Amino acid sequence: MLHLLEALNNGNCDDCKFARPRSHNIYNGKANSRQRTLRLNEKMLLSLLLLATCLFHINFALEEDEDGPYRGKYLGKINSYHHQVSGDVYAVNEYTFLIIGFNYDGNGADTFFWAGASNRPGPQGFIVPDEYGKTNILDRYHNKDFTLSLPDRKKITEIKWLAVYDLNNQNNFGDVYIPEEFEPPRAQAGGTFSRRSHNVSSSAIEMLDSKTIRIKDFTYDGLGKRTFFWTGVGAQPSSRGSKIPDEMGYLDPIRKYDKETITLELPGDKTIFDIDWISIYDLADNENFGHVLIADNLNVPPSLVKITPYEFSLPNCRQLHKNLQVSWEVFGPQITLQLSGQVDKNDYMSFGISGSETSSQMIGADVVVAYIDDIRGYSVDYNITSLAPCVQVLGQNKGVCRDDVVGGLDSFQLNTYSRKDGINTITFRRTLISSDSGDKEIRLDKSNYVIWALGQLDSNSEPAFHYVYPKSDILIDFNTTEPINDCFSFTKRPDTPIQIWERVRLHDPTVRTFNAYLGPSGGLRGYQGVTGHVSSGLAWYINGYMTPELYLKRGLTYVFKVRGGNNPHSPEHYHPMVITDEPHGGYDRLSDAKQSEIRVLAGVEFTRRGRPKPTAAGPLCISKYPINYDRRLDDNFPSFKKFNRSLINICPNEEPATLEITPNITWPDTVYYNSFTHANMGWKIHIIDSFSNVRNNAITNVVSMPIKLTLMLYCFIFVAKVMHGL
Repeated sequence: MLHLLEALNNGNCDDCKFARPRSHNIYNGKANSRQRTLRLNEKMLLSLLLLATCLFHINFALEEDEDGPYRGKYLGKINSYHHQVSGDVYAVNEYTFLIIGFNYDGNGADTFFWAGASNRPGPQGFIVPDEYGKTNILDRYHNKDFTLSLPDRKKITEIKWLAVYDLNNQNNFGDVYIPEEFEPPRAQAGGTFSRRSHNVSSSAIEMLDSKTIRIKDFTYDGLGKRTFFWTGVGAQPSSRGSKIPDEMGYLDPIRKYDKETITLELPGDKTIFDIDWISIYDLADNENFGHVLIADNLNVPPSLVKITPYEFSLPNCRQLHKNLQVSWEVFGPQITLQLSGQVDKNDYMSFGISGSETSSQMIGADVVVAYIDDIRGYSVDYNITSLAPCVQVLGQNKGVCRDDVVGGLDSFQLNTYSRKDGINTITFRRTLISSDSGDKEIRLDKSNYVIWALGQLDSNSEPAFHYVYPKSDILIDFNTTEPINDCFSFTKRPDTPIQIWERVRLHDPTVRTFNAYLGPSGGLRGYQGVTGHVSSGLAWYINGYMTPELYLKRGLTYVFKVRGGNNPHSPEHYHPMVITDEPHGGYDRLSDAKQSEIRVLAGVEFTRRGRPKPTAAGPLCISKYPINYDRRLDDNFPSFKKFNRSLINICPNEEPATLEITPNITWPDTVYYNSFTHANMGWKIHIIDSFSNVRNNAITNVVSMPIKLTLMLYCFIFVAKVMHGL
């Protein structure tokens, strides 16, 4: 709207221009009065047309401004004839209408949404399913917003009208017409990133909807100092802009990209109509490494992203991730903190002071773990001495442990908590200088390095391995002279199911030995997706597969060669194998009462005092990530096979520990292999009486894949020979 007024004021309204008829040279010497009159009339006509065109564009801009959020291409108000039918209709894309404020009294006898290609609504047409995809007779509607999709992939351009029509009486209660040469909203192609420096390049970008941009073949060398996806208004990129979260929602300096296709979502309520460019911009040197311009008035679909405005109650706010904010206020010797996160019900939010004064570091950090259960909220003080769940090492608790477990105090005082629209908000307070020697001081004389994370709670309401966390240093000055606020509304896309990696089942009757070692758990598509359990970060790999299901026959003897670490001083890499009737593992972490409820089948013996002692602790054999690999990208691998190929296996030349078992008739049909020290690292063992039953159930035998591939190859050769003979 503003750019139209400015253009009118400057006399160069491009949107208002049209082809002016070529003027004829009808003047020879002095123009007679008739010729002057004709030219004056021509000028008046052109002026009126120009004014009408500009007024149309101004009115269109005003309509968009007044209507609020972008909803697609406006088709018009429903023409109301009977039964109080009314509403506004938009085209969302080639196949879908959005109807805003729809009303209908529900008193028609045989009434449907009806569409057709005839000149007027009539019996020649077809039923358009309602907002639920049903073709039932319409009920009463009162000021309702919903979408309608044309059936059988019919396009809006193939019809001339949409109506509320009664088939019994062939009566049209209300309609809206599709203009001729109508262009429905669709994804629009844009330019490519300019190649200025740091190898920035891309193929043509694509505006998928009003908030979503897909960048194909994106390349950036990752060597900038503080480089971000950056957007703003104006002819060229400048420091007067704002960050765009990267493809994973992070607001940290972006990583290296090599011809990758990524999808960016504009933050908060910002749309492509609010920006003029997207840049790869380095804030440290105020340098534009490359940018692409965004065209005006793009005819794109509206975004399906749900925007949840959020008003924080404290004066300062920092957006840590698209799904996490921290707010604070310092008053005297205390600081009040508020964490707001768009998280699932069983998730925790963690935030605290780094374990290092020169970088953001987890080891040695002092953090709060905040969450809400079915009853109340919590803000629990934790100390991090190792990148592992809290375990006992030679009588001392090491790992991510509550302060009160390691001899400290819980220094956080819970104030308020709430969960609304999928957002957890927890407010708590602590003193800047705590009386607990294990707590970090919150400095006001300089900026503080902080850490944060989002993750799931395990079955004991303890924080499991975090699935969202930063890789770069984060500094916050808690003592600013002016309030700071870079927070924006939370956004959420419709949930899409995660395609988990293949489930592996080993049931070869000839295999009696299993090699067990450690490896990474592989993100949401790996251990967590396959088992449904939260991950500790590591998982058992059996015969080269991540946590396969095993099928063992009663009466036969099997041997596990265990290489899970035998150094009890290491809280991260000490994992004797145990087999129990309980699915989670971590037997050593459980209370005596919980241990008494579990049947231990192998891997543990008990001392004279009744304390459990592991028997299958072997040398550490582990598959690791390559140096500088970002494990947050695990879910980019389409299969475990490709993920596994990226890992580096480190295994000493030492004899493994052996765990020998002979399942008998007393064993349950399902037992579990796991770690003695950590929960959620293993999976199922099916105890069966006959392998023929397994084969009859057509369970995939992964071990026999080479044989199957050979048979498939023979089939292809046979078919080729037959075809050649024909």
